[in-house]
Amino acid sequence: MKVFIPSLFIVILDQLTKIWIKNNYNLFESRNIIGDFLRFTYVENPGIAFGIRLGNLKVMVTVISILIVFYLATLLYNSKEFAYLEKLSLSFILGGAIGNLIDRILMYIPGTAYGGVIDFIDLGINAHRWYIFNIADSAVTVGIIFYFIYS
Repeated sequence: MKVFIPSLFIVILDQLTKIWIKNNYNLFESRNIIGDFLRFTYVENPGIAFGIRLGNLKVMVTVISILIVFYLATLLYNSKEFAYLEKLSLSFILGGAIGNLIDRILMYIPGTAYGGVIDFIDLGINAHRWYIFNIADSAVTVGIIFYFIYS
């Protein structure tokens, strides 16, 4: 069960940072953290990666996300023969997937005031900015990179 510890850590860190942003920023508010290079900008992404809008496909993406989480959890649970880096990479991907899935599910619960997945990490220089993302997105990206390095 210790293979799930990185996932749990990522989910907790992701949700705590999202709660903090939601409670301390107004939607679309931006504050410089490290000059203009790193800003925290509170946005809610109802779509998928990079702000791609889904229209009527939100429910389908949520269902697919649930299936991916169950698949990754099962794969990780049965990972006795996997190398350490492979387990760690899958655990990062799982933690990130769960973190964003929580936000997706909260969108459907009345009274939660979630309009989408909370994103806030805003990198760039002046008007040249990357897409705004969160801890969960970072964990998925790092996990995929680790997995490809291992492969």
